[in-house]
Amino acid sequence: MANTLTNLIPDIYAALDVVSLELVGFVPAVTLDPQAARGAIGQTLRSAVTPAAEASDIVPGVTPPDDGDQVIGNQALTITKSRRVPVRWNGEQTLGINSGLGYLTVRQQQFAQAMRRLINELEADLAALYVRASRAYGTAGLTPFATAGDYSDSAAVRQILVDNGAPISDLQLVINSRAGTSLRAKQAQAQMAGDTSLLRQGVLFDLSGFAVRESAQIRGHVKGTAAAYVVNNGAGYAVGDTVIAVDGGAGTLLAGDVITFAGDPHQYVVGTALAGGSLTLSAPGLRQALVDGTAVTLVNGYAANMAFSRSAIVAGVRLPALPEEGDMADDRMTITDARSGIALEVSLYRQYRQIQYEISLAWGVACVKPEHLAILMG
Repeated sequence: MANTLTNLIPDIYAALDVVSLELVGFVPAVTLDPQAARGAIGQTLRSAVTPAAEASDIVPGVTPPDDGDQVIGNQALTITKSRRVPVRWNGEQTLGINSGLGYLTVRQQQFAQAMRRLINELEADLAALYVRASRAYGTAGLTPFATAGDYSDSAAVRQILVDNGAPISDLQLVINSRAGTSLRAKQAQAQMAGDTSLLRQGVLFDLSGFAVRESAQIRGHVKGTAAAYVVNNGAGYAVGDTVIAVDGGAGTLLAGDVITFAGDPHQYVVGTALAGGSLTLSAPGLRQALVDGTAVTLVNGYAANMAFSRSAIVAGVRLPALPEEGDMADDRMTITDARSGIALEVSLYRQYRQIQYEISLAWGVACVKPEHLAILMG
């Protein structure tokens, strides 16, 4: 009778218990796109993006106005990665390890590390989307929520999203462990949180309409080297403009850099790095008009905690593709991490006097609505 992976189920799910306790905040906070199962590696899936509507006065006439056409844009999601973690044992190794730590114990830990690696890689790719954010709030280098009873940090990033038109029914705030520690230490008193769940259980709660989560993959942004740039456009720029010409300075302005313009209180995120004398701001662009010669200031590097509407970020996640005829695997099963909702594939390949297990996953991520994503700097 052929061996199957059925007997491994206790080992696999014991491993999942470890993985599920990692600081994974982005995966359960974003939209998981089921249509990604149709996409091959490198194939682009597109979703429609409609522009803002235009209104006009009603003027009675014989026929209705000849208008209403729009240019419908799109956002692309590409399955970019198909990743695997191998675990291999031969007969002599399993015989030898049984006299020590025990083959089953070590194998269980290997499965745990494999799952942890893949989920963390997906988490890191989601965290890297901070460069698409519309604007930022906070002070670079200072941990948010540092004052007891003060929720202005979460309230301010919520204002950015609300002003940009984000739906408020499913807002997410993903922070690093330093901000999480500050939140627990400063805001955990029952009279502030409204109940004792944070104080007694150490769980993060809803804050200013956000579901607050922690992630170990929050990025630390290293700023460019720009200095002394000024706006270079005699006609100036209007509210909503995104491409800004600058000159007079030196150094780099990188994607993800946060900049300010003299006289404008908003902190903008550079969506496309400075090239050819122009930089591009993420949508929805300027919130205040600019005149020629306005000074540009580069904000210091920061920890990119992220506030967003769930629908702003999409993850296309699926099992790696197989040919219709199958491959050399002797057995294959799918396991689901209940906390993140991600299904991973475990395959068994029998080789000459050895076996190889493979834990695998394919995915791609995209920010489909930059207006609905903001950075809470730390």
